[in-house]
Amino acid sequence: IDTFISGPTFGVRWEKGIRVTEGGCEAMCSEIGKAKFEYDHASFDDELYAKLLANDMQGMEHCMDTDDKNIREKRVNEWIDAVVPKYEEEHPEIMQYMDEILYRMQKKIVKKWLLEGKRVDGRAMDEIRPLSAEVAVIPNVHGSGLFSRGQTQVLSVATLNTISMAQKLDTIWEEEEKRFMHHYNFPAYSVGEARAQRSTGRREYGHGALAEKALEPILPKFDDFPYAIRVVSEVLSSNGSTSQGSICGSMLALMDAGVPILAPVAGISCGLIQDGEEWHTFIDIQGVEDFHGEMDFKVAGSKKGITAIQMDLKNDGLKHEIIKNALEITREARVQILDEIMLPCIAEPRAELAKTAPKMIKMVIDVDKIREVIGSGGKVIQKITADTGCKIDIDNDGNIFIASEDIEACRSAKQMIENIIFEPEVGQLYYGKVVRIIPIGAFVELAPGKDGMCHIKDLEFKRTEKVEDVLNVGDMTWVKVVEIDDRGRVNLSRKDALRERGEA
Repeated sequence: IDTFISGPTFGVRWEKGIRVTEGGCEAMCSEIGKAKFEYDHASFDDELYAKLLANDMQGMEHCMDTDDKNIREKRVNEWIDAVVPKYEEEHPEIMQYMDEILYRMQKKIVKKWLLEGKRVDGRAMDEIRPLSAEVAVIPNVHGSGLFSRGQTQVLSVATLNTISMAQKLDTIWEEEEKRFMHHYNFPAYSVGEARAQRSTGRREYGHGALAEKALEPILPKFDDFPYAIRVVSEVLSSNGSTSQGSICGSMLALMDAGVPILAPVAGISCGLIQDGEEWHTFIDIQGVEDFHGEMDFKVAGSKKGITAIQMDLKNDGLKHEIIKNALEITREARVQILDEIMLPCIAEPRAELAKTAPKMIKMVIDVDKIREVIGSGGKVIQKITADTGCKIDIDNDGNIFIASEDIEACRSAKQMIENIIFEPEVGQLYYGKVVRIIPIGAFVELAPGKDGMCHIKDLEFKRTEKVEDVLNVGDMTWVKVVEIDDRGRVNLSRKDALRERGEA
């Protein structure tokens, strides 16, 4: 926390210089700039508002005093139905101002209560709403996690695939692809609305990016886990901090999928209420506190450090003691969420991937052999794919990734590739099948399509009259590569192999 705080502290040293620059900009605007366009303020019935504050504030306080947002909305609607007939005759346009009236009255109540240390749902300032966590809630997917905090509930689903499925990027930056993707969806039903589902909005992009940044630092390196990873978080119910709920849900889904994370992370938000020099922070803000409070400070990370932060601020700035206090209480909350809810649900990533997840084998070949593995027009690699059902990705540096739900299919494909690139080495022993016999020797297959000849004089330690006295077609035998001539022909010795194996 002290290390993090040192950043803003250092930034303050530049404030005077910024103020000078700001003054220069204002001077230029006053001399050559155009006048700012001024908008008329929306009309408001201050007389009506004063009457409501005097006569009906207690009723609004009753509306706000509940931990269930649905009950709160119901009470507010009943309050509106009660006050409109009372004032409609003197103020016929009361409904025109109702949204602004509700905002001002509710903000007044929430601010007063928070400054007194009271919250609308009755929690203490450092108390988190009821939590729950589940994993493996959806069959067949590679990993899933359901995280609930109060009336906020997020379902996250993790999917693994080969690296060729990484998101391709075409930007001004050097990065060409993104291996890890987190997508956040906020459907209308999560807040009780019935409206058409349209394209992703900037809020969803922002929340998804925040969770992605929070999770990326704890993902394993590609060499240790050569998969493209996508997590989709669906908000099922919303009452504040859905972005932090998606971080927790995604963490559960990744662990359920068997991703070997470096450390578990969680996310929590911190609010602020301020009146002059008096201020109070409070943990795990819900929707109404976010709407009427001064700050929504989202902090995600592990027990050891922070992986992502994001802040919405409505006042003119923060003191360093406020920032430090916010970081301290969010760390305590993260540890509580991890120790009491998430880790008891799933203590560590699963040792094995789901049956439906692709199993992966990585192998490295000489770059000069890539052409042989692919074949003319891709015929060779296509045949391997067709025969085994595997998905095979080949990089230009010789890395090959073989993926399939069936690990045995991966091993079969790997063997086929090894057979293609096989090159016998002088001095090495091989166990092969006799595929052909001629009067002067036997041909032994070292690998499919790769054989060598063992001369009759090199079959046994004693004189051999006929090759068939020692070997027949179909026999398996040990041989040693003694020479590869300039035409690529492989000469073998059976008796040298037996001598080295101690069978002479």
